[in-house]
Amino acid sequence: MVLHEPSSTSGTTQSLNGSNTTQAQELSPPKKIATLPTASSPPTAPWSVQAVVSALPPTPANLPTPLPFLHLLERLKTTPREGWRRFHIPNGESIADHMYRMSILTMLAPPSLASRLDIARCTKMALVHDMAESLVGDITPRDGISKTEKSRREAATMDYLTGSELLGGGGGEEEGVENSIGQGLRAVWQEYEDGITPESKFVHDIDKLELVLQMMEYERRAEPKGSVDLGEFVWVAGRIELEEMRIWCAAVLREREEFWKGLGREGEVQGWEMGRSFVEGWEREREGKMKNGT
Repeated sequence: MVLHEPSSTSGTTQSLNGSNTTQAQELSPPKKIATLPTASSPPTAPWSVQAVVSALPPTPANLPTPLPFLHLLERLKTTPREGWRRFHIPNGESIADHMYRMSILTMLAPPSLASRLDIARCTKMALVHDMAESLVGDITPRDGISKTEKSRREAATMDYLTGSELLGGGGGEEEGVENSIGQGLRAVWQEYEDGITPESKFVHDIDKLELVLQMMEYERRAEPKGSVDLGEFVWVAGRIELEEMRIWCAAVLREREEFWKGLGREGEVQGWEMGRSFVEGWEREREGKMKNGT
């Protein structure tokens, strides 16, 4: 998950993820769906999966079907991505929305990438990489939770989600099959977290690209035109590594430039120079390769 920022807030309440969260003064709650809150200060008690699950509607476990698992996954459809909440984006995307478009992006990999990657595994990774947020929530840098603690929570959640207790089998002969499926989901999630394999590096780039694309789309659809400037997220483009994905990102940032130019706002919005530098750098790189015949 690419780093996002939560709403600026005041006044605290206790959240399901065991942290003190706040409610916005200047912004009303998101109109789309309810969310699992994030923390603005360290938790008063250690976070645990069981503490979160105990606050949810009870769901039978050890069934012969994966219904308990599916019920928890539904939370990904109803938990907004925190990075946009501060900007009061109407009907902002959910975690599931983000992962869905990421999965489609993996299927569109250009031949130069598709020929050297396991695209089916990349698609699976895109669909699994934020699965832990169904219980952990979309933790952001402003939540005051360390990377180590965030990783601990997410790993514990994945251990829980991918166990046979939720995936089905019910202790019968199918339990071994469900264990294998769960282990596969857990392994592909860990592969993404480790970020070492070519497939994981590609999906990390896709994660960043999807954010930049969504940023531009929110700016473009805002009413009145030019009322939403999300340029503080442009920096994410600079962390994209693969040349093919840098090409796609440059195209998105060029679209953004044209949008703001059309409003007579070029050079005024956040991230303008950073975006221009990214596009110009890629264009110089492309010209150099063309001259060298590479």
